[in-house]
Amino acid sequence: MGRATSKTDLLNTAQINFKKLNEFIASMSEKELNTPFDFSADVKKKEAHWSRDKNARDILIHLYEWHQLILHWVSANMNGEARPFLPEPYNWKTYGDMNVEFWKKHQNASLKDADKMYRKSHEDVIKLAETFSDTELFTKDIFPWVGGSTLGSYFVSTTASHYDWAMKKLKAHQKNCENK
Repeated sequence: MGRATSKTDLLNTAQINFKKLNEFIASMSEKELNTPFDFSADVKKKEAHWSRDKNARDILIHLYEWHQLILHWVSANMNGEARPFLPEPYNWKTYGDMNVEFWKKHQNASLKDADKMYRKSHEDVIKLAETFSDTELFTKDIFPWVGGSTLGSYFVSTTASHYDWAMKKLKAHQKNCENK
């Protein structure tokens, strides 16, 4: 399925990908869950996140924190408080540093706690998305604080697309475990 362009597609794809991700994690063996990620041998995996995240907890925390970004951003702006999507001092060139801070902040969390946080924040994001109309989500310039994109594209990015990213990473880890 392509990227969602309607409220129905957004909600369906987010829920489908959420379910797939949860089922995949539930199917992982103890060895897969307890073996630290190591993608250093794959020269194609150059992006910072391949070396940042070390386990399933780190992935769930990353998803949780990105859920928090959209929840706080929408809430603030809908209440008249102008706020960018990325918090100060970050921007789209430095958001990798923000992701590292998210990672550091949760290194003492358990996988169980990360899972609870991520599931609850997913639910909160879906509830928030449901409050907007199709037009509000997928028409440009409805909300001046969104910029040149649509509000729906932010919801897609922080849910369905991010869940795809998480699955890709976990599957690569699983493959690494099989090859060891």
